[in-house]
Amino acid sequence: MTTLPNVVADALDRVAPRLRLLREQRGMSLSELSALTDVSKSTLSRLETGQRRPSLELLLPLSQVYRVPLDELVGAPPTGDPRIRLRPRLVNGRVVVPLTQHSGGQHAWKIVIPAQASVPDPKAHDGYEWLYVLSGRLRLVLGDRDLELGTGEVAEFDTGEPHWFGSTGSEPAEVLSLFGPHGERAHTRADVAQQ
Repeated sequence: MTTLPNVVADALDRVAPRLRLLREQRGMSLSELSALTDVSKSTLSRLETGQRRPSLELLLPLSQVYRVPLDELVGAPPTGDPRIRLRPRLVNGRVVVPLTQHSGGQHAWKIVIPAQASVPDPKAHDGYEWLYVLSGRLRLVLGDRDLELGTGEVAEFDTGEPHWFGSTGSEPAEVLSLFGPHGERAHTRADVAQQ
């Protein structure tokens, strides 16, 4: 059984690479971060290399600048709360909200695609995707097919086939996406009563 001091030490050891990754994702230099947090550049560097143990006094200003909760900053273990903390991100001009938090298997996202003219750029990769249009209209380019889906319509496809999707029309498209990395398909079950 892992003792509490070992759990704490392990968590603290994982803070350094997380801090570096957050700074790099935001395209900030140590000097810029130092100016925003009033923490010296050398202290920030030592935090990111694991040469200095993080303290609340150092982590709070970083949490504020990065706009992430402190427990995410330090990688606190889950508390048993089954609710998923929705943390939208902007990816290629789209708002992507992860709806699952586990690292393997199928993943679910809500994607909001702005109403703007986009030139399709189909890509292929391993996996299988299922799309459900929550609102708006979605253009799906799949291989040599060019399809338009409306609210309530569904598409599923092998992502090994070149594909691209975007909004069409004058309003954003909101899409629910389920993706399985190794060809895993979504299975739905419905209890249909005989009429």
